[in-house]
Amino acid sequence: MTCQKTSHNFTKIAFKPLHTNLFNIVLLSFFLTIGCGKLYSQEIKNKKKPLPAVKQTDKPVTTVTDTIKLDTVKATKTFLDGKIKYKAKDYAKIDQKRKLITLYNEAELYYKDVELKSGIIILNYETNEVYAGRIKDSAGVLTQYPNFKQGASEVQPDSIRFNFKTKKALIFNSRTQQGEINIKAAVTKKENDSVYFLKGARFTTSTDIDNPEYYFQTNKVKFVPGKKIVVGVTNLVIADVPTPVALPFAFFPMSEEKSVSGIIIPSYNDSNTRGFSLQNMGYYFALSDNYDLTVLADYYTNGSYAMRFESAYATRYKYRGNLNIRFENQITSERGYPDYQKANIYNIQWSHSKDTKSNPNSTFSASVNMGSSKYFKQSINQANIGSNLNNNLSSSISYSKTFNTVPQARFSISATHQQNSQTEEILMTLPTFQGSIDRIYPFVGKDGIKKGIFKNINFQYSVTGKNQIKTTDSLFFKPQMFDNAQLGMQHTIPISTNFKVFKYFSVTAGTNYQETWVNKTIERGYDTEQAKVVDKTINGFDSFRSYNLSTSMATTIYGTFNFGDDKRIQSIRHVMRPNVSYSYTPSFERYYDNYTIDASGTISTSPYTRFEGGLFGSAPGRTNSNIVGFSLSNTFEAKVRDRDSTKTEPKKIMLLNSLNFNTSYNFSADGKETLAWEPILVSGGTQLLNNKMNVNFGATLDPYAIDNNGKKMNTFNIDNGGSLFRMTSANLTLNYSFSNKGTKETNNQSQRNGGRNDDLFGTNTDLNDSRKSQFAEEEPKKEKDDAIAEFFNSKIPWDMTLAYSLTYSNAARQNEIVGNSIMVSVNMDITPKWKGGVSTGYDFVQKGITFTQFRFERDLLSWRMAFNYTPLGTNSNWNFFIGIKSGVLSDIKWNKRSTSNR
Repeated sequence: MTCQKTSHNFTKIAFKPLHTNLFNIVLLSFFLTIGCGKLYSQEIKNKKKPLPAVKQTDKPVTTVTDTIKLDTVKATKTFLDGKIKYKAKDYAKIDQKRKLITLYNEAELYYKDVELKSGIIILNYETNEVYAGRIKDSAGVLTQYPNFKQGASEVQPDSIRFNFKTKKALIFNSRTQQGEINIKAAVTKKENDSVYFLKGARFTTSTDIDNPEYYFQTNKVKFVPGKKIVVGVTNLVIADVPTPVALPFAFFPMSEEKSVSGIIIPSYNDSNTRGFSLQNMGYYFALSDNYDLTVLADYYTNGSYAMRFESAYATRYKYRGNLNIRFENQITSERGYPDYQKANIYNIQWSHSKDTKSNPNSTFSASVNMGSSKYFKQSINQANIGSNLNNNLSSSISYSKTFNTVPQARFSISATHQQNSQTEEILMTLPTFQGSIDRIYPFVGKDGIKKGIFKNINFQYSVTGKNQIKTTDSLFFKPQMFDNAQLGMQHTIPISTNFKVFKYFSVTAGTNYQETWVNKTIERGYDTEQAKVVDKTINGFDSFRSYNLSTSMATTIYGTFNFGDDKRIQSIRHVMRPNVSYSYTPSFERYYDNYTIDASGTISTSPYTRFEGGLFGSAPGRTNSNIVGFSLSNTFEAKVRDRDSTKTEPKKIMLLNSLNFNTSYNFSADGKETLAWEPILVSGGTQLLNNKMNVNFGATLDPYAIDNNGKKMNTFNIDNGGSLFRMTSANLTLNYSFSNKGTKETNNQSQRNGGRNDDLFGTNTDLNDSRKSQFAEEEPKKEKDDAIAEFFNSKIPWDMTLAYSLTYSNAARQNEIVGNSIMVSVNMDITPKWKGGVSTGYDFVQKGITFTQFRFERDLLSWRMAFNYTPLGTNSNWNFFIGIKSGVLSDIKWNKRSTSNR
C-alpha cells in the first residue's frame, strides 16, 4: 500500500496486493508506523536482487530444481479499482489496525463519480464503507451537513453510510431536489444507482425544505432520479397541520426533459344560467422539443361546452410562433323557457415570426386575430372590458422576397382581414400582391453623384393586385361570401426630382402616372319594377388612367430668445418648418356618364362614373383641381440652468414637441359644391413632469359661416358677424404614468385580444388559467428586504396610470362637450406579501362611474391567492383562486368564479 501525504493537500491512496514474505511484512509495518503515523508520505516497493550471471563454458550445464514449494495463497484483490483523493482542514488520521481513515472538519473525499463533503468522514477500507456526518461548532451547534453527489444525483442528509462495492447506501434525513420538487426523508435506502426507497418522506416546492409552509407526507416511496416517484398513502399538510386531502397512491413524473405530457385536472364551478360545470379539463401533449399542444375543455350541465387548442412552436435561428383556437357553444337557461338562447362563437389567434438571420432576403410573418364579432363580449372564459369594447379585429399574413439585382426588385404576397365587431362587417384581401423596382436615376453618370435638377430625376415602378371580399359575420367562410369578390390591379410610375433654391429652400417636383384595371363596373339607371334608381353590376375587364403634377418647397427657420446666463431660463429655441405645395390634376370627364332618374326618362344633371365603389377607389375627378397647400410645424425647446450647482452645462427641456397647422386652397372651386378654403387643422403635443405626462390636443378652425340649417355657406364667418374662424371641434387627451418601482410592464396579450396594453380597463384575465399573477412580475427581493415585517414596509411600491379625455363639438352650433371622462388605475404593494389594485373612472357627461375593477393578491410563498371583482355593469363578475405556483403541481388549486351578466 502506498500512502502519500502533503499538508492540507489532497491525499492519493492506491492499494496493491501484499506479498507473504516475512521480511516485507516487517518492513511494511515499520514504514506504516514511522511514516504514515506521522502523516508523511512514503512508498513501499518490493525489489529482488538479480541473480548472478552464469558464465558460459564448454561443460554441460546442470539444472538444479528448487525443492521449496510455491506459495499457494492467492494475492487479495482490492475493492478499490481507482484512486481516492481526500483532504481535511484539521486532520486526516489513518488507523491501520482498524482499517480506518478519519477526516475531520471540512472533510472532502473523491472516488470516481462519487463526491462527498462533510464535517467528518470515516472510510473503512476493509468493509468497503464510508460514513459521513455533522460536527459541532464552538457553540455546540451541529454544522457542516454532508453533501453526497454521485453523477447527476445530489443528496444533503444529516448522515450517510455508503458501500463502494455494492453501491448501496443508508441515508438519514436526506434532502434532495428533483426539478421544482424538494424531497426530505427520515431514512433513505439506496438500492443501486437508479433506485431509492424512502421512509417518512415529504415532498414540497417550498424553498425552505426543513420548515416548509406545506408538504405532502408519505411513508412508502420508490424514487427513480430523473424519471419518477411512486408513493403510497399521501396526505397534504399545510403549516404542519394535516388536511383531509389524501390519496391512496400517487405518481410524480420526474423527467429530465423540459416538459412532459400529462392530464390537466379540471376545476369545479357553478352558474345560475348554465348550471354546474367542470372547467379547464384537458391534456398537455409534449410532442417534441420544438412544439407542443394543449387541449382544454369546459362542460356545463345545461349542455354548454367550450374547447380550446393552444400550441407553441419554435426552431432556433429559424422561426417561432403560437396558435390558439377557441370555440364555445353557449346555452343560456333551459329549452322551453322564454330566456333560452343558444349561440356558437369562436376565435382564432396565430402569431408567427421568422428569424432574419435564417434568410435576410425573405421574410414570413403572421398576426391573426379573427372569429366571431361577439366573442370577447360573450365569452365565458375572458374577462376584460378593453377587449369587450374593441370595435376592430385585424389580421395579416405576408411573405416578401428581395432580389439583389440592379436595380433591386422585391415582391410580397399577403392576406389581410379587417372586422368591425359592432357592425359585424368583414373586409378581406385574398391575396394582395405587391411588386416594386427601386428608383432609377437615368441621368447619373459613372461617378454616381446626384446633384442638380437633372441628375436627381428618378423614376420607379410598382404594381398592386388585390382580390377583395366584403362580407358579414353570418356569411363568413360560406360560399356566399365570394359572390361579391372584386379583382383588380393598379400600376404606378412616379417621376420626381429635388434641388435647392437660394441655398436654403428645398424643392421637390414630380408627376405620377397610374393605370387601374378592374373586373367589375356598375351601370346606374331607373328600375321601373322597383320604382327607384339602382346600380347594376357589369362583369368584365375595364380600366382607367390618371396622372397629376405636384411640387413643394420647404425650409427650416431657427429662432432663439436669450434671457441671460444668470437667469433660471437662459434661452428658448423656436424651430419652424414651413411647407408650401402645389398639385394639379386635370379633368377626366370621359370616365363619367349620365343616367335617368325617373320613369319619364329625364336625364339626371348629376353624372356618375362606372368605377364607383371600385377596388382602388373611384375614377379621378370630373373637374380640374388646382390646390395650394400650406403647412407649418413648430417645436419649442428651453435651455434651463441645472439645479445641481456642480454641473456647468445647462439642460435642455422640450416645451412643445409639436405644434402643427395645415390648410389648403383650391383655385378650381366653384363656390357651390366645392369651397376654396379647407378648414385649418391644428394639432400638437408635449411631455410634462419629467416626460411622464403625455399631452395631445387638436382643433378644427373653419373660416366659413353656416346658415340656419347648419349647412356651410360660401361666406366667411367674419363677414357674417362672427369671428375670423369658427371652431367646429376640439379634443384634449392627457396620459400620466408614474411609479416608485421602475418601469411598469405592459399587457401584450390584452392588446393582442383587442384591448389596451395598460390596466385602465382592468387586467386581461383568462378565467380558465389563474396561475399567472394579475400584477407585473418583479425581481426577487434582496435579503435585506426579507427582514422587513410582513405587515409594515417603510417604502410601499406602487404605480399609477391616469387618462383624461375631453371632446368639444360645434359643427352645427350645438356648442357642447360630447365627451369628458377620466380613468385611473392604481397598483400597490400593501405589504411585502399583499398586493392590491383598482381600475375605475368617471364620465362627467353621463354623470356616472365607468368600468371599475378591484384586484387583490397574496403571496403565500409556494402558493398564490388572488381575487378580482368587477361590481358594475353587464360585465360584473368575481374570481377567486388559490393554488401552487409551480407548474409541476399546478393542478393543486381551488378556483371559484361567478358568471357575468353578458
